[in-house]
Amino acid sequence: MRQMNNSPLLPRTFRLIVTGGGTGGHTYPALTAVRTLQSRLAAGGGTLDVLWIGTDDGLEARVAPAEGIAFTTVATGKIRRSSNPLKMVSPANVRDMARVPLGVAQARKVVAGFRPDVVLATGGYVAVPAGLAARMCHRPLVLHEQTVRLGLANRKLAGSATRIAVSSESSLPLLPQSVRDIAVVTGNPIRPEVLAGHPGKAVEALGLHGFDPRLPTLYVTGGAQGSQQINDVVRDVLPWLLERANVIHQCGPANIDGLRRHAAFLRPELAARYYLTGFVGPELPDVLALADMVISRSGAGTLAELTALGKPAVFIPLASSAGNEQAHNARHLEESGAAVALLGEVTADTLRDAAGPLLTDPARRAAMADRARAHGRPDAADRLVDVILSAASG
Repeated sequence: MRQMNNSPLLPRTFRLIVTGGGTGGHTYPALTAVRTLQSRLAAGGGTLDVLWIGTDDGLEARVAPAEGIAFTTVATGKIRRSSNPLKMVSPANVRDMARVPLGVAQARKVVAGFRPDVVLATGGYVAVPAGLAARMCHRPLVLHEQTVRLGLANRKLAGSATRIAVSSESSLPLLPQSVRDIAVVTGNPIRPEVLAGHPGKAVEALGLHGFDPRLPTLYVTGGAQGSQQINDVVRDVLPWLLERANVIHQCGPANIDGLRRHAAFLRPELAARYYLTGFVGPELPDVLALADMVISRSGAGTLAELTALGKPAVFIPLASSAGNEQAHNARHLEESGAAVALLGEVTADTLRDAAGPLLTDPARRAAMADRARAHGRPDAADRLVDVILSAASG
C-alpha cells in the first residue's frame, strides 16, 4: 500500500472533475470531499474549480446544482445484475451497454476541455465513461470505494486508477494484486455536521418530553423511504421494545399512517416513549447523539456515520443491495463485535434475541460502542483530500 503525500504544493486554482452518483451512497461522500478540498485550498489562498459528471435522473443531478457545482451529463449504460449469466444478456442490458461508447466519447470531450488536475470517481455506473476518459486524456484518476468490496464500476476502472481509496483495511486483500500498491485506506467521508449533534436539541426539536431518562433510547431507521421489513418486525415487538427503551422510529412517509394506527393501541405509558416520524431531516445529528443504540440497514454511509460516532447497532441488511454489499458490510463489523448482523429471515424472535441483551446491559452497549468506534474514521474526508492532492502532484 502506497503512503500518502500529506503536504503537496497546492496550486492556485485546482481543477477537479467528480463523477459518480445515482444514490446517496455514491453522491454524499463525493460532495463531502469537494467541500473539504474547497476549505483546504481556501486556507492556503487557493480556489477550487469543480465540474460534476453525472446522470440527469440520479441524486447528483439535484445535489450538485444545489451546492453551486457545475454539472453535466453523459450517456451511460446500467448493468442489471443477475445470478443467472443468461439473464445478464437481456435486451435492456444489451441496449444500455451499447450506450457506453457514446458516453466515453462525450466524457472524453468534457475531460479534454476542462483539463482537470484530478478526476475523482466514487462509483455508480456513470463513473465508468468519465473514468475511462481520464485515462485517455492522461489525467490522474482517484477511485473511492465506500463498501468493503469494490463495486462493479470501480472494478472496471481499477486498472486505470492512479490511486484507489478504500474505506476499510479489510478491503485491501480483496483488491486485485496488481493494484494493491496504489491503494490507500481513507475511510468513507461523512458530513461534518453528523458529528456535531446534541442530545438535548433532539429532545426539544421533536418534543420527546415523555421519554424516560432511566431507559436507553433506540433509533430505528430504514433510510429516507423507510423499510417495510424493518417496520414490520419492529411493529411486531413494539410493546416489548418500549418496556426496555425509548424509541424514535423513522418509518418513511408512505408507512406512517399504518404504524400510527397500530401505535394507538399502546398503553399510555408506553406510547409516551414512542416517537414515530416519516422522515428525520436536519435534526438527524441530534437524534444520533441522543441514541444509545440503532436498528438500521447497513449501507456504507450508515456504517461510516455509526462507527465514527461509536453507536452500537443491530443491522438488517437490504438483501437486494448490489453485490449483496450490505450483508458484507454488516458481517464485517459483527466479526469484530462492533455490531450485530441479522442475516437471512428476520422475525420478531430474532430481533428480540439480538436487541434484548444490548438494551438491558449498559456495559455490553459500551463495549460494542468502543469496538464500533475503532472502525470509525471521522477524518475520512481529509484523508481522501490528501489522496487527491497527492495524485495531482505525481
